Amino acid sequence: MRTNQEASARLDASTIGHGPALIGTKALRLTLRLLADRAQVIIGQPLNGTSNAGAGDVGKIGNAVKNRIFNHLPPAMILMVLLFWAFGPAFLLNNPWTLVGTSSLITITILLLEKAHERHAGWRMDRREFFTDLFYNVMSATAIVWLTEKLAQDPLKAAKASLGLTTEWAMHMPWLLQVALVIFLIEFGQYWMHRLMHNWAPFWLTHAPHHHITQLNAGKGAVGNPIELFLISLSVVALFDLQDTAIFAALNVLNVISTFAHANVRSDPPRWYAFFFTTIQNHSLHHSVDFESTRCNYGNSLILLDRIFGTYREGESALVGQDDRRRLSIWEQTIFPFQPMIDMIKGRRKNGSIGSALLAGGQPERDEPVGGAAAA
Repeated sequence: MRTNQEASARLDASTIGHGPALIGTKALRLTLRLLADRAQVIIGQPLNGTSNAGAGDVGKIGNAVKNRIFNHLPPAMILMVLLFWAFGPAFLLNNPWTLVGTSSLITITILLLEKAHERHAGWRMDRREFFTDLFYNVMSATAIVWLTEKLAQDPLKAAKASLGLTTEWAMHMPWLLQVALVIFLIEFGQYWMHRLMHNWAPFWLTHAPHHHITQLNAGKGAVGNPIELFLISLSVVALFDLQDTAIFAALNVLNVISTFAHANVRSDPPRWYAFFFTTIQNHSLHHSVDFESTRCNYGNSLILLDRIFGTYREGESALVGQDDRRRLSIWEQTIFPFQPMIDMIKGRRKNGSIGSALLAGGQPERDEPVGGAAAA
């Protein structure tokens, strides 16, 4: 403020007794100086002749703006999803394929954001990762959805009808409350199923393949054993009478949150967002190479549940995976829950063949102890 006053005083003093041309020149010069001083105050960088301001400072300012934009993309995309399902054209809202299109568009958009502003170079997408993720995303949108409908949703609806249950009150709730209810019902079930998978060996065998991924990307949320993908998709939403658009909006909101939580995008959302919703920071910690560190932050999209039930943990991890970060193939992920049984059967067969050889007077090979590795 003092700088501006001094410059104004110099302008008044220097123009007394001089012609219009000189007045204009000095006025322009001092006006530019005032603007430079004000810019210095705004950005906190010196702009005088002795400064080193240049391309480096401009780059820092550009990166700061870019980071701020990307930090607000998750809540902005949630808002766009809600606006679409609340006010979109009827011919789209009533089309059953619209949900497939919006879900795919969300994943593709965030995948492209990885190219624009990646978080870790080690998580950069390659051809193998892309086609693996594509396989699982297609399977989740087709086979898993069909199984969930036939084995879970339809039986729930039938049981509801046979028992004469009605929840028409839910249909009359404000639309946003219906969306919030669906989000809570899905996330509450997923939280406890996810927590069970990390604390009981039979369920961990179905979930472990998801933790064998060695990088996080937009499509990684759908990567896993088919049994786990089915179990984690179970919910009681079918018991409630709700507007279809509210259900679809909730599914897309969850899609935005969970996709960003798995994506290689440098995006650190605002604190209010991170208090309620899962982010890449706490979810990458959940995918840590240390198994004990995976037993936290179970909320797939609603990290608030971890805060409530005491399983929330601060932190972030750039290294993800299990078993020395060994990446599993699609086939290995598929048979992973049955691998202990397969190993046991192989061990018994080996023991049986060795026993037969001993009875026949033969000797086991020296590099294979009697009983095999399975007996150790």
